[in-house]
Amino acid sequence: MAHVVVGLGNPGPEYRGTRHNVGQRVVDQLAHQLKKAWHPEGRALIARGTWRGDALYLVKPQSFMNVSGPAVRRVCGALDAGPEDLILVYDDIDMELGKVRTRLKGSAGGHNGVKSIIETLGTDAIRRVKIGIGRPEHKAHVPDHVLTTFEPDEEEIVAAAVATAAERVLGLLSKA
Repeated sequence: MAHVVVGLGNPGPEYRGTRHNVGQRVVDQLAHQLKKAWHPEGRALIARGTWRGDALYLVKPQSFMNVSGPAVRRVCGALDAGPEDLILVYDDIDMELGKVRTRLKGSAGGHNGVKSIIETLGTDAIRRVKIGIGRPEHKAHVPDHVLTTFEPDEEEIVAAAVATAAERVLGLLSKA
């Protein structure tokens, strides 16, 4: 059995610390915990390892968030994995900052990256771990909000959420 944990985000150093890339922070934490290095493979960065005897692939697609579906499909094809082997890790603007939630399936909930993956793979039966990034007061500020970095006073909350999310991913792997 293979496990594929995909941290959603945007490619490039200018997006590294943004709210939209908190999913990639989680897979970075997992790679660090498991002492695995990132290697470019196609249009993704992949850290390969094992978890309780099964192959484990940590993945950071190098495509923009809103078109994550084709990149995730290519990675799954290359790794001979299906939607049942996936765990998506990503930001959720509708959850308060630092809250972490696990889902086994469901709609995209307005998240365009998840929508792209569901449409491309043809199923919403994909495990996921979501990290709350908070919502700005005005709807017009949403695009800017997800592309901003966390405020210094938010970093402790985010670091705790990233650690919790990493533990939730490992919990999902253990149940597989």
